[in-house]
Amino acid sequence: MFEPVVIKPCGDYEAAHVRQALEEALQALNFLKEIRPGIRVAVKTNLVTACRPETAATTHPVFLTELCRLLTERGAQVTVGDSPGGPFTAAYVHRIYTVTGVRAVETAGGRLNEDFSQREADFPSGVSARKFLYTAWLDEADLIINFSKLKTHGMMGLSAAVKNLFGTIPGTVKPEYHFRYPQGRDFANMLIDLNEYFHPAVNLIDAVTGMEGNGPTAGTPRHIGCLIAGRSPYCTDLLAARLIGLDREGVPTLAAAMERGLCPRTVEELTVEGSWQDFVVGDYQVLEKLNSIEFRNEIKGFAGKLFGRAAAWAMCARPQVTSAACIGCGECYRVCPARAITMRGKKPHIDTSKCIHCFCCQEFCPEGAMRHHRPFVARLLNKR
Repeated sequence: MFEPVVIKPCGDYEAAHVRQALEEALQALNFLKEIRPGIRVAVKTNLVTACRPETAATTHPVFLTELCRLLTERGAQVTVGDSPGGPFTAAYVHRIYTVTGVRAVETAGGRLNEDFSQREADFPSGVSARKFLYTAWLDEADLIINFSKLKTHGMMGLSAAVKNLFGTIPGTVKPEYHFRYPQGRDFANMLIDLNEYFHPAVNLIDAVTGMEGNGPTAGTPRHIGCLIAGRSPYCTDLLAARLIGLDREGVPTLAAAMERGLCPRTVEELTVEGSWQDFVVGDYQVLEKLNSIEFRNEIKGFAGKLFGRAAAWAMCARPQVTSAACIGCGECYRVCPARAITMRGKKPHIDTSKCIHCFCCQEFCPEGAMRHHRPFVARLLNKR
């Protein structure tokens, strides 16, 4: 039996509406009974980069503020934090605290994380990540709340509860993990390992305004109008994916979670409190992948390898620069873990033979000039 998921309407970011949605969702999960005076709560939010709240790239500060207020009223000690892409240092992260508006939690009794140390985890039961570096501030918590934002994602299809735990990895170490796990399934299993290791007590998804298109940082805000909550990050993501038209084929973390017995195969197998059908967005712009096409390579030897590489090149989505939007800042060059990008005449050039399709360049491009591109063959087969 899988953990139930709760969906509550929340049409905007007015504090009263946010408070009501949070309180009802957490009560439905019997979570508030666990909050006792003195308990230490870590809220792992999504502060992917220095984006203002209205861009829909980060968890909205009103949600974080009202959550802190709700918990501190019950005597909890609440710390809010994340490790965005970039240096996990006080100077860098404090700038992101300011730009994203998350400093508002201090007005509600919450604290911002000031511990920028790192530790190494041993997790022998992990599938991909049996040893990894993580942000040590989470060790001080009695329980963790995973508060993500509903967005599209170039590599994983969906950025929500499961993907949000990648923020437990220090920012400057993230490129190393992309390079270590270049295949989508391995990367997905690594993310699941992180969720299994930290085991958040509850998972919340800000789906009042999501991000569609060129997510997770340069897409377009899209109104959905709800808060999603669950004990299981996988079941919570399964419902979130269904709202925006994604299934296991488009979300490697869901496919991997299903294989590991952590998630049912359909939303219909979930116990959902709330009318989730009211929040389905039929024309949500997702980053399409090659869906429902399975490809078996029966050719052996060198010819088979060559054929497999050619097929992957022809059908695999990859980043592509929009020259007119590019300002030549070189951020994509700096963040590329595979060193596949060079700057030529102040414009990025991607060596496709080195590219590992992690989409870090797309995620951290400040102008949204790096786009998720699907080759013609993939688009044609998907239509067929």
